[in-house]
Amino acid sequence: MWGGMPGRDIVVVGFSAGGIDPLLQLVADLPPDFPASILVVHHFPAQSVSALPSILNRAGPLPATQAADGERVMPGRVYAARPDRHLMLHDGRIRLTLGPREHGHRPAIDPLFRSAARSHGSRAIGVILSGTLDDGTTGLLAIKQAGGLAVVQDPGLAAYPGMGASAIEHVGVDYVLAPAELGALLDRLVREPVGESRGGEQQPVDAPDHALAGTAALRGQHPPGRPSGLVCPECGGALWVADAGAPLHFRCHVGHAYSGESLLAAQSDALEGALWGAVRAMEEKAELSRRLGARARERGLHRAAAQYEGAVRDAEHGSNLIRESLLQGRMRQALQAQAEPVDAHAEPRPIEAERS
Repeated sequence: MWGGMPGRDIVVVGFSAGGIDPLLQLVADLPPDFPASILVVHHFPAQSVSALPSILNRAGPLPATQAADGERVMPGRVYAARPDRHLMLHDGRIRLTLGPREHGHRPAIDPLFRSAARSHGSRAIGVILSGTLDDGTTGLLAIKQAGGLAVVQDPGLAAYPGMGASAIEHVGVDYVLAPAELGALLDRLVREPVGESRGGEQQPVDAPDHALAGTAALRGQHPPGRPSGLVCPECGGALWVADAGAPLHFRCHVGHAYSGESLLAAQSDALEGALWGAVRAMEEKAELSRRLGARARERGLHRAAAQYEGAVRDAEHGSNLIRESLLQGRMRQALQAQAEPVDAHAEPRPIEAERS
């Protein structure tokens, strides 16, 4: 037990849309002598600049910084994930990695939670705050299986209840509380003694996590599970499904991972892109047919010109049908039903997007 601490010494927190306010409430309620490390992952674009550490420094007594690869975690500090890097723990140190996206995100919550389960076992506490879909559920389950504790913001008091509701459905959650109660609870839990720590992952200790190394599963025949008949929206590789337990989980042979809900959202995004691609292809076909028809008419080839002009009408009709359906929202409502919304109302904002 590093640092000679008798209690739980690592707290991992995950959130997405609507999670900044409960996180600020949580850190504001922690005492200056909080005897554990806190690592935080939230969803934000790869090209963003995270302002979360400075916001947390103003909100509470604990110093907050952006996580640095190889840094040893220290008690009484808050470490925030960096854009476009999975945040993980290994041997009491931070690991940052460009491993495969999970649930369409990097950083994702599940890799951090899995690594906390593996490295700290029963000394780990996982916390899920507001967010859509279900990133964090399988990671929280890994913490529970390792003997750690699972804490969830009350979905009824969350701006977006999806992540908390998924965790409650699939994990034996220990505490479901309002944001105003989380700080006091965590301070009490980290000061309680715990039993012997045990690892939580069902794989060899020396096997690297997928988020660190990806996978080369085809060299070992295939990933665990069974073929799903579906393909990875990220790379087009075959997806295997591990459905022996809850929740449903998909992974491709290079390491991209999805829950059922995040896979549906990614497929919806891919489908919308494909439909706009169809509009583009039809408009290009119409333009090429228009040019060929004009050349044919200049040469007196009126039958050929008429055929090209018919092709123009057909292509423009098809492109207009799809375009109008997309623009009027009939297709978009269905495609975006499971998509994660932008947290537009949170004040202060956790990030400020800047294009590089």
